[in-house]
Amino acid sequence: MQHTVGWFEALVYGVLQGLTEFLPISSSAHIRIAGALVPSWGDPGAAFTAVIQLGTEAAVVLYFRKEIWAIIKTWTLALFRRELQRDPNARMGWFIIIGTLPIVILGLLFQDTIETALRSLVYIGTTLIVFGVILGIVDSFAKNAKPLTQLTWVHALLFGLAQAMALVPGVSRSGGTTTMGLLLGYTREAAAKYSFLLAIPAVLGSGLLELLDIGGENAPAWGPTILATIVSFGIGYVVVAQFMKYISSHNFKPFVVYRAILGAAVLSLLALGVIQPFS
Repeated sequence: MQHTVGWFEALVYGVLQGLTEFLPISSSAHIRIAGALVPSWGDPGAAFTAVIQLGTEAAVVLYFRKEIWAIIKTWTLALFRRELQRDPNARMGWFIIIGTLPIVILGLLFQDTIETALRSLVYIGTTLIVFGVILGIVDSFAKNAKPLTQLTWVHALLFGLAQAMALVPGVSRSGGTTTMGLLLGYTREAAAKYSFLLAIPAVLGSGLLELLDIGGENAPAWGPTILATIVSFGIGYVVVAQFMKYISSHNFKPFVVYRAILGAAVLSLLALGVIQPFS
């Protein structure tokens, strides 16, 4: 059951969010699991999770600020200047819009299920393992060749569909979209970069929507939520910078192993009755 998040609890969640958002290990799963492991905490809720993600998305915006500004500026100018319509930055603006549609549509259609049934630790433990294995298999056979400049309309939509799967805690937004990118032949850096850019409108939209309810009945409190958001921003900025450097010369095997261990641990604790599916 969802409960009111305290200050220390918010600090822990902020650290977890910052450390895990950009890694293919699912930040929402870690926050959900942490709440279940401490009996007095419980599930912080989808609203709290969505809002503190604003901190890590702010870190992405800051890290990719030059690219984001170029995309927004060129895309806007291309609406009025025909010669700019084929510019890579203008096309990227449209690709991000196209790729965002699946998660918006599916998020609205299945909002109640996402915020209730899909937060079961049974689903989370299972998806951690299954999608980790998929990432590992795809990464081992991926061509790791295409730059982001070769992105197409169809591929942008497929990336978007992969991102929408992350509505289920445990799938991982970055993990799902990066897996799709590798499957389509893109380099790890290109897949991760587009994954991060694609997440910006979806996460900002979701977080800002939930912000409207902060402080209301059955909603997370302002103070702890702000603390968690600020902490997630600071840690997230460091993590995204280091992660982009890491994947330029390393594969995803360590994350695959970690997901399998964590998922197995969650399912084992459930089987032993130590934790409950909705604890």
